[in-house]
Amino acid sequence: MGGSVINTNLFSLRHTFESGQPLTFFADYNRSRNAISYQEGNSMFDIKMVGSAEKGRLVLNAGKADGVRRRFRLDDDMQGIYGRINTDPFMDRAIRRYSGMRLTVNDPWETTLVFIISQLNNLKRIRLITRNIIERFGTPIKDEDGRVVARSFPTSEDLMEATEKELRECNAGFRDKYIRSAAEYCTNNLDLYRLRGKSYHALKEELMTISGVGDKVADCIALMGYGRLEAFPIDVWVKRTLERIYFKGRKRPVKQLHRFVDERFGDMKGYAQQYIFWGGRMMA
Repeated sequence: MGGSVINTNLFSLRHTFESGQPLTFFADYNRSRNAISYQEGNSMFDIKMVGSAEKGRLVLNAGKADGVRRRFRLDDDMQGIYGRINTDPFMDRAIRRYSGMRLTVNDPWETTLVFIISQLNNLKRIRLITRNIIERFGTPIKDEDGRVVARSFPTSEDLMEATEKELRECNAGFRDKYIRSAAEYCTNNLDLYRLRGKSYHALKEELMTISGVGDKVADCIALMGYGRLEAFPIDVWVKRTLERIYFKGRKRPVKQLHRFVDERFGDMKGYAQQYIFWGGRMMA
């Protein structure tokens, strides 16, 4: 049902969408309207942001409010989170510049697929590949008049039947074999939806049994597919930013960086990671 309104505090739809999370790779965002549309399962969501990041409201033209609240983590205490992660001038600047940027919680398979696609890739190309796969393998979503308005995000079962040639035709490149292997494995061997109750470390261990999922991608999935704020994905950008800001540019092993963020940001380090990742890319 559309037409409902959600009041928001410290939420920016624009910063959240643009910050390299799963929705960035397939949703449509209209900056002039500050509105986003995306598919979730066989449903369409169409949301417009009115007001400011400090105090605003989301107008739902399509989609259910509880789904929006969950996906955009609208019940998170951002004042408390900022108080925990705002430990230095860099973080203070990133928080001020991207005030209201939230983490999102996405479907686990959806998150797994887009982060497999993301490896050795840039945002523009990740979006191209993801949208090509949706268009080719997604199930049509129809409006009340029977017109196809979008396609659903393909399930692992949908992609298990895809050939590597078909995936290459979606511009997946060398990732074709990883996508197909992950789809088959997550259909037949690993139920991603039964992992929600596992501890962070047990969850990460299970995720890393998927071909093409290493330490960093497993943390991305844990953070944005399961909402586990214990996760702190360290990619090239995050590593460089941590070394530049906190170690005077000196190289540090990833394990040492994980210990550092554990001590500095504690149980909110997943949020800290997003501000370090996006701030490091956009404020360098």
